[in-house]
Amino acid sequence: MSTIHLTMAQALIGFLKNQYVERDGVQMPFFAGILGIFGHGNVAGIGQALQQNPDFRYIMVRNEQAAVHIASGYAKMKNRMQTFACTSSIGPGATNMVTGAALATINRLPVLLLPGDIFARRNVAPVLQQLESPNTQDISVNDCFKPVSRYWDRISRPDQLLTALPEVMRVLTSPADTGAVTLALPQDVQTEAYDYPEELFTKRVWRIHRPLADRSRLQDAVQLIKSAKRPMIVSGGGVLFSEACDALDRFTRQTGIPVGETQAGKGSLVYDHPACLGAIGATGTLAANRIALKADLVIGIGTRYSDFTTASKTIFQNPNVRFVNINLFEMDAYKHFGVPITADAKVTLEELTEALKGYAVSADYAAEIQLLKAEWEKETDRLYNLNHQPLPGQSEVIGAIWQEAGPKDVMMSAAGSQPGDLHKLWRAKTPNSYHMEYGYSCMGYEIPASIGVKMADPSREVFVWVGDGTYLMNPTEIVTAIQEGIKVIVIVVNNHGFGSIGSLSASIGSSGFGTRFKQRDAQSGQLNGEPLSIDFAANAASLGAQVFSPDSITAFKDALKQARALDRTSVIVVETDREVKVPGYDSWWDVAIAETSTMPEVQAARKDYEEHRKTEKYYL
Repeated sequence: MSTIHLTMAQALIGFLKNQYVERDGVQMPFFAGILGIFGHGNVAGIGQALQQNPDFRYIMVRNEQAAVHIASGYAKMKNRMQTFACTSSIGPGATNMVTGAALATINRLPVLLLPGDIFARRNVAPVLQQLESPNTQDISVNDCFKPVSRYWDRISRPDQLLTALPEVMRVLTSPADTGAVTLALPQDVQTEAYDYPEELFTKRVWRIHRPLADRSRLQDAVQLIKSAKRPMIVSGGGVLFSEACDALDRFTRQTGIPVGETQAGKGSLVYDHPACLGAIGATGTLAANRIALKADLVIGIGTRYSDFTTASKTIFQNPNVRFVNINLFEMDAYKHFGVPITADAKVTLEELTEALKGYAVSADYAAEIQLLKAEWEKETDRLYNLNHQPLPGQSEVIGAIWQEAGPKDVMMSAAGSQPGDLHKLWRAKTPNSYHMEYGYSCMGYEIPASIGVKMADPSREVFVWVGDGTYLMNPTEIVTAIQEGIKVIVIVVNNHGFGSIGSLSASIGSSGFGTRFKQRDAQSGQLNGEPLSIDFAANAASLGAQVFSPDSITAFKDALKQARALDRTSVIVVETDREVKVPGYDSWWDVAIAETSTMPEVQAARKDYEEHRKTEKYYL
């Protein structure tokens, strides 16, 4: 067997360059490159190896957490068919990536993390940034990645790559098991050489198969659908990952079964599709939520039924409701004692379409669906055009962006009040034109992830919507976008604090305590003094962005047009009235309220909470 004498880091990069994936006959490299920051824990190993491999793209980021967000945004936009690796030094560089790892694993997005680690040979310990333990020498801060990774390993000898790397690729390319994969790389081992077999560096294709449904369970699903009087579909992110949108379109046009979309599944049908009722759940539309209330069969496709999707188990109130769950992840397929179909969404929808030829929902149910859909479209138009003075409401800003966006352009966000309003109001025109990270709802995801989204499909404009609180958490990747020549349009909504949690605080009787950007008042001792003066535009300009500061909704629309015409990243800062809300539409979210309090507002909120709790159900 021929061998090549390489350092462990050189062998790792050589292997990553030659990994390919294939689905439906389409083949592509799995790794688009590597993101990261060099420090003493990776510069001599991974850093040197990358310098020796200029054909494997390296992108310098400003924060290691942001690197993982970029990779996650890219992987999501690529329907998990491509991703980036992320490298860091040991210590804080590594632990900065833990939040990103949790986000990737919760959202089931493939990301490879390569944190530097302490010396494997130990004789010079404790090295800089090493966490010492009195109980063991076999621990480092990289052990923090274990609970948030789908696969974790530490490479303590260079030859261990030969057994670790196949497991890495098995997990990363698995539609069911994917998420963050962590290889902790001791900094000394990165630089140690070994005679690696040449076969390790040959092109390897990982085929992503489409598992078929068990025949008996598929037949059970067909019978349940035929016997249901008010069936509905909950379309999750698995529909998009499977590229099953066309199959869902055909299935719903044939059967007339309506669709409610999760945050991850929004855009699986275009907004004006006759079966599309829009968002479902705690942030759902009046149309989807009212249909869900009486649904006797719920067909969940690629959804994990989060509390927002089920409105904390209150949205499906039919006492005889049953579930059919189509999901590659077995745990999700078995939820709510549904008929578990552990299979690919696309091929399962195609088989159901064939098996249900001649079946359609009743004329009365179809008419009800269309009436509710028309009512919701009218409500959306109203919210897009409030003409609220002197400051616009957030829904008007959404309407303005939607009117400016092209059919393929991407609207993205992750945390704050924006995801709820966008889930209700954004009208997706094509698949993957709505990008919401809501599995982890991670503040600070938006700007770095938008870089990944844009790199995944440069033909699309990417609109990034962040609140002022979120912007302050992680604006620095604007510098990365400028450095790499990547254009995104960032909209910063200035509502003077944490608007979403402020509203939640008010709803539980706490009056928005600690959620506004105000100075501490000398007399009260609380943060209820004068408003802070924060110049978001000046901050963004200092990072290299083109900046717009419109003072009206008309000026905001003009700023959007100007930003589109640019070839560089821009930031638009727009002030909104945080008290102008989008209604809840028959939905609820369980946030526990203090059972005892001296505050009358909290007492009243608790009483209302207990009434809502009575509507929560076990789906047995």
